[in-house]
Amino acid sequence: MIQKKSVKRMFLAAAILTSGAVFSAQADVVASVRPLGFIASAIADGVMPTEVLLPDGASPHDFALRPSDIARLRSADLVVWVGPEMEAFMTKSAAQLPPNRQVEIATLPAVKPLLMKGGEDEHDHDHAHENDGDEHHHGEYNMHVWLSPEIAREAAIVIHDKLVELVPQKKQQLDANLARFEDGLTKTDKNIGTMLQPVQGKGYFVFHDAYGYFEKHFGLSPLGHFTINPEIQPGAQRLHLIRTQLVEQKATCIFAEPQFRPAVITAVAQGTKVRMGTLDPLGSGIELDADSYVNFLSQLANQYLSCLK
Repeated sequence: MIQKKSVKRMFLAAAILTSGAVFSAQADVVASVRPLGFIASAIADGVMPTEVLLPDGASPHDFALRPSDIARLRSADLVVWVGPEMEAFMTKSAAQLPPNRQVEIATLPAVKPLLMKGGEDEHDHDHAHENDGDEHHHGEYNMHVWLSPEIAREAAIVIHDKLVELVPQKKQQLDANLARFEDGLTKTDKNIGTMLQPVQGKGYFVFHDAYGYFEKHFGLSPLGHFTINPEIQPGAQRLHLIRTQLVEQKATCIFAEPQFRPAVITAVAQGTKVRMGTLDPLGSGIELDADSYVNFLSQLANQYLSCLK
């Protein structure tokens, strides 16, 4: 039996090494996507490490778990994710975790009333049907919840509460971390509001329908998006509509994303005065620490500003 166990451990260690992922044998807080890692690491700072499942450059819309990822989820003290509508790849693994060891943000009682209705709008008929059999079809709500400062605050409170249950001896540190997070969020929120005020009336298009929470919170004026699901190329009707609006100079800017730089954006913008920018809804490259979430919001605000102003 002992031999079996050690063989199993060796196999797991080998799987971990060959996967190329960097994480510790005892995973502590595991977040599905980087921005949730930002929130979790602020609360767990000095208490336990936080790791992110999704590698930089990958998209939550089409990611698949490797055996090493499944092992990480099983050994985590706490798993933080949005829910099956955003991370379909985690549904099976999360179902095997006890409720006290996971935070599924979209189902939190304080978050439910803050959810925004999702994607489909009247211009999407030309590719809505392609979406039908799509297993990560965006459902009723916009699940990019980490772009909402209000939802981030609610998530932080619940992560704090779960960690206090798991490591009650660290309550004082966790309380201090939450207070610091809330204070930083309040200040950053105010700063960004002031920063973005001059560009509030300027129209723009985003590549995919991810930014609704941020835009609504800070009063920005999006004209629309190329696609709801970044895995699906926008249809001809949608592109014609966007092109018409660009020619009529209703838009100042078109934003691509680091994960998705489709040629279609360049093609549509050709011969117009519109500027091209990049928005990073996952904060790739930002280190996980006590301030990473507020740094992420500030970086996004600066990305809007540099193209719109």
